[in-house]
This record gives sequence, C-alpha cells and structure tokens, in this order.
Amino acid sequence: MEPDITLENQLCFALYAAARASQGAYRPVLAELDLTYPQWLVLLALWEEDGLSVGALGTRLHLDSGTLSPLLRRMESRGVITRRRAESDARTVTVHLSPEGRELRARAGDVQRCLVPLVDLSAEEAGTLRDLAHRLVASTERRTLTGRNGESE
Repeated sequence: MEPDITLENQLCFALYAAARASQGAYRPVLAELDLTYPQWLVLLALWEEDGLSVGALGTRLHLDSGTLSPLLRRMESRGVITRRRAESDARTVTVHLSPEGRELRARAGDVQRCLVPLVDLSAEEAGTLRDLAHRLVASTERRTLTGRNGESE
C-alpha cells in the first residue's frame, strides 16, 4: 500500500502550521514588550527557575548552543537577563533574570490571554493537545537517542 503523502494528512505539517499560527498570535503582544517568541520562552523558563546554566536552558527549550547563545546575547544587551560564570566551575555560564526581566513577569498573563480568543478549543481540549505534543516530543527524542525501535544502538 502506498503511503499517503498528501500535505494535509501529514502530522508534521499540522504541527508546523499550528506552531506558526500560535507564534503569530503572540507576535503583536510580544512586540509591545520588545521580545521575540524564543526570547519569551527563555523568560518562561527563567521565571520557573532563575540561574539555569546555558546547557540546562538549552535542554529545557530544545535549543542547541548555536541557536541559544546569540539569543541570550541579544537578551542581555536588551537588559532582561545577565550571564555569569559559575563560581564552582568557570566553564559553566548561568543565566539570570535582571530586574527588568523579573518585572516582565507581570505582563505574562497578557501574552497568554492573546491566544485564547483565537483558538476554538475548550480548556480541556487545549490541555489534551498540549499533553499529546509533549508526549510526541518525548517519544521522538527517546527514539532518536536509542534508535528507531527503541533499542540502544
């Protein structure tokens, strides 16, 4: 049987289009804060746990250091974060919220609420979709690390 290769039937395309649509909805509110969507994600992570190492932040956001480093440089020059060498190991750089970065948390609800009126999903459906997306990421990462069938290579 031939695989169905129509665009509209591709899970990857549906996820890609949904991600672009949700990021587009955030864009005007984030522009008011002078932030990009990836910068917003960094702030979300740091509001949960300030002082993460660059490596831990990259793992948390699923970003490699080549993508994360310039992003953090721009955020630092914007004044929302600071980067410091860890006292225990000078090779480790930690990322911290600046006072301005902490103050932006008060606007987090504005950013979150901008998507709600645009999405035709109940809170339960949105939660299910989020949980399924997390499960998809976890399972594909696990399979990528261990090989296609889940066995160590």
